[in-house]
Amino acid sequence: MPSKPRLALLLLAALLGLTTLTACGSSTSDASGEVVLRVGDQTGATQSRLKAAGLLDNLPYKIEWSQFAAAVNLHEALRADAIDIGGANDSPTVTAIAGGSKIKVAAAWSNGGKGTYILVPKDSPIRTLADLKGKRVSPTTRGSVAHYLVIGALKQAGLSDKDVTLNFLAPTEANSAFATGSIDAWATWSVYAARARGELGARVLSDGAGINSGLNVLSATDTALADPRKRTAIQDFASRVDKGYAWSKDNPGAFDKWYAGFAHQPIEVATQVRPDETTYQRIPVDAALAGQLQKTYDTWVQQGLFPGGKDLSKYIDSGIDPR
Repeated sequence: MPSKPRLALLLLAALLGLTTLTACGSSTSDASGEVVLRVGDQTGATQSRLKAAGLLDNLPYKIEWSQFAAAVNLHEALRADAIDIGGANDSPTVTAIAGGSKIKVAAAWSNGGKGTYILVPKDSPIRTLADLKGKRVSPTTRGSVAHYLVIGALKQAGLSDKDVTLNFLAPTEANSAFATGSIDAWATWSVYAARARGELGARVLSDGAGINSGLNVLSATDTALADPRKRTAIQDFASRVDKGYAWSKDNPGAFDKWYAGFAHQPIEVATQVRPDETTYQRIPVDAALAGQLQKTYDTWVQQGLFPGGKDLSKYIDSGIDPR
């Protein structure tokens, strides 16, 4: 019988409609001896992009993909050792580390802060960040990049989270609340923001510029990093993610076609989000990255999400970085 944490994870997967979540332990290889890399993927975007770019052909190892609705779910799987690696923004990553997750950041990319938005309905009277005072705002999940944006945006407007009513909702629940007017503003990211803008005509109140780090970090479990064969596979996988971003930038037409199909949106919406999705550049896993992670961590400590005391420089692994 599975342990209680593993059983809870499996039940969560079933409820969220996840696919291919493996709970068979962290063995290095399958019955044939081929290395198996268990990859967590938010909304399936990474797998879909790499497939469109032809970057999943002739892999020297096997990938077992698990799809998650949000970073919080992906990090729960990392903590339960149900996956080896997964990508997310720095906010949920440091939240997971604060919660005791035995992971390290092995690779990182930045787009300068783009891709996360505070949205309001198209006919909303809210025109400025200051207009959020007294309103109902969903930062999606607690400790997410969207939550980080809301805190920073309110600060810019001379407000705090005490000046609004925060409703922490899973992405699908937040989308329904936004569509029905149960919340006045919604902070979200990626495909969720694209769909709200495309299907609901949502207006952008803030695009995160000057607030969010724009980091996408690839975290790996300590167990996976301690396995030489998996380290090699992780290094190769990170390189393919890098090439996927380059493919997106170098092939705008192909990107638009892919994203429109993936997000089930018109080409016009894909073109609209392309600048956010195609400007990621790989950055070194070094002291500067550790400093950014520490800044994010300290922000959450100040917000009372968790106690401080952690040195985030201890949660990076520069050995995967090719530079």
